[in-house]
Amino acid sequence: MTSTAIKNVLNSRARLGECPLWDADRQLLYWVDILNHRVHEFNPSTGNDRFFEVGDVVGPIALAGEHRLIMAQRDHIAFLDTQSGQVLPILVVEADKPNNRFNDGKCDRQGRFWFNSMSEDEEQAALYRYDPDGSLHLMETGLTIGNGLDWSLDNTTFYHTDSKPHLIYAYDFDANSGSIDNRRVLIDLSHETFEPDGLVVDSEGCIWSAMWNGWCVIRFDPDGNEMMRVDVPVQRPTCCTFGGEELTNLYVTTASVGLSQQDIQKSVEAGDLFCLKTDVSGRPAPAFAG
Repeated sequence: MTSTAIKNVLNSRARLGECPLWDADRQLLYWVDILNHRVHEFNPSTGNDRFFEVGDVVGPIALAGEHRLIMAQRDHIAFLDTQSGQVLPILVVEADKPNNRFNDGKCDRQGRFWFNSMSEDEEQAALYRYDPDGSLHLMETGLTIGNGLDWSLDNTTFYHTDSKPHLIYAYDFDANSGSIDNRRVLIDLSHETFEPDGLVVDSEGCIWSAMWNGWCVIRFDPDGNEMMRVDVPVQRPTCCTFGGEELTNLYVTTASVGLSQQDIQKSVEAGDLFCLKTDVSGRPAPAFAG
């Protein structure tokens, strides 16, 4: 189904590369280096990569109009102007939780921004939904490392990862109201030594999940059965998304944070950006409608 030869397309050496986002209109890939407080803009056609210093840790990002992104930082959400680099704070969310930070997320097809937090404390993280009308909704509690999320092809199922227990959940999703219900375990990786991190759903309804400490990305069918593993030459793949003119390039961000010198010697490209050419396509990234 795919070529298993994944290629290094950017020697970025990020500490914690995450949250890749494809802008189909501009044919650019946005991604973040969480711990270096940077939002990157990568042009695959030229190989050029520039970044914006955003002043604090930065996690999930989403398109939000021409030359604008919405992003979740340590304890708040903000807009980023990708021409000027100006950061415009919108709303403080978890200022009362100093051991938390926001980690992953994306927009649904109705233009609502979903983002979750991770915590140094067990089960103290949460999942939120920020609507275009400015309202904030608490969607799930009791998480530890809230992570990759996406929706099924028919928009009736919401997928969401909690990395700490090594689980990917499925929920019933109501597109009109934005509500989720009936949480159940879709993919249980508790028998593995690695953790599921960021994920994306392709045009066949299958789930691609990056495996932190697993040296791979795994593709699952909509029922949660493993279909294939793509080897990545670094220990800590973090997230993936589809890009390119036909949305058939799977971009994978990676991390170097926390690796020992011995680990780095085995994983010398840690923190770089990778790309896998596939025979399946992704879906255009929805934008924030506010």
